[in-house]
Amino acid sequence: MLRAAVGLVALIQGGLYLSDGYSTVGVLGLAAGGSLLAGFLTPVASVAAALGIVGAGFSVLPVPQPNLLDAKLSLIFAGIMTVAIVLLGPGAFSMDARLFGRREIIIPPPPHRPEQ
Repeated sequence: MLRAAVGLVALIQGGLYLSDGYSTVGVLGLAAGGSLLAGFLTPVASVAAALGIVGAGFSVLPVPQPNLLDAKLSLIFAGIMTVAIVLLGPGAFSMDARLFGRREIIIPPPPHRPEQ
C-alpha cells in the first residue's frame, strides 16, 4: 500500500510537470511512479522519487502549478515514505519479488547452555 501510494503521487506529479512544460522532470517522475506501482527496481525508483521530492522541497527543481506537494508537511511525509520503501523493500506483490525471489531472514536459535 505504501509503495502504491507513493507511486501514484509520483505519477500524478510527473504528469503535472509534463503538462507544465518540464519534460525531463516529468518523464523521470512518471518512470519512478510507474516503477513503484509495478514494484520494478523498487529501491532505485524510491531513491529517484525521494530526490525529486527533496529537489522540489528545497526549490532546486521548478514547481508545477497545480502541485500535489506544495505544503511542507506533505513533502516531509512523502520523503519519510520513500525512505521507508527503500528500507523495507518491494514486498511480496511486486515484479522484484517475482524476478529475484523473496528473501527470508532465518535467525538461528541461541546455543543451548547446560544447567549449572
